[in-house]
Amino acid sequence: MSGTKGIRKFHRVVSMVFMATVVFTAVALTVNNSVIWVSYVPLLPLFVLMGTGIYMWFLPAIARRRARQG
Repeated sequence: MSGTKGIRKFHRVVSMVFMATVVFTAVALTVNNSVIWVSYVPLLPLFVLMGTGIYMWFLPAIARRRARQG
């Protein structure tokens, strides 16, 4: 069970990083000379969040399958 707690904690931390990058991007894009690639900065933590979120979504099904097998 500690593995799932670790994933949840990691997901929580990455969500805070994602929120910080969104705020940073919003502030950076208000500058007149901002470069457009800054708008892509939040995508990396977003993809990590998608991966961990999908994993946590399927955890109950994985646990049921393991319980049936053994």
